[in-house]
Amino acid sequence: MPRSEALFLHGAALGVMAYGFLSLKTLPLNDWIKTQTGGHFQFLTIQGLAAAWLTMAIGLGCDLLPSFTALRTAKRAFLMISLPVEIVVSGVYWSLLLFFPSLILQPQVATSEPSSTVPGLLHIPLNVDLSLHVAPVVTLLADFLLFEKKYTKKQVQLGAPLVAFLAGTWYACWVEYCASYNKTFPYPFLTDNPLNIRIGIYAFVSFVAWRCFRLVNAIHR
Repeated sequence: MPRSEALFLHGAALGVMAYGFLSLKTLPLNDWIKTQTGGHFQFLTIQGLAAAWLTMAIGLGCDLLPSFTALRTAKRAFLMISLPVEIVVSGVYWSLLLFFPSLILQPQVATSEPSSTVPGLLHIPLNVDLSLHVAPVVTLLADFLLFEKKYTKKQVQLGAPLVAFLAGTWYACWVEYCASYNKTFPYPFLTDNPLNIRIGIYAFVSFVAWRCFRLVNAIHR
């Protein structure tokens, strides 16, 4: 496809994701989150958003400097991280939001105004929700399937599981560290479970991320 279309995709994705991140300060829980260790970066959503934004920023650099091969290599490395993370973030978030919202949404604090028809839960405004939980995964998938070559067999068999393991281990250690100070986790489904169950959740999510990456790479032509 024409490079101008890639330029548009990367530029639009950067703008939408930046809008979502900047809109976090307007959310009812923002004041409370700012007092917590880790702030918004306790959330896998925000870590995935940051990785996706960097991937698109490097992609934009590739569009502007196509002969700079180091940028291309860096982009594919970041894409191997951000794409499976965003698939998992989007899949888990929307599944729980639709069927078990109390496991993913924070309870409403007494001083805030009701923001949804579900009593006691704080929903994110739809425009912010889409920029955080839809735009990253959709644009990353479009970028990979339209503008990138599929990963090699060796990269899928060796690189992808290693990346999934390291990313999962990093987030598990980080969120446990934050919770040791905050006395609560950013997601209720983590707060409500003991350590052994949480370890199982981290391992399962990392495994799903790896399998999703293999599937997306397999359907790439």
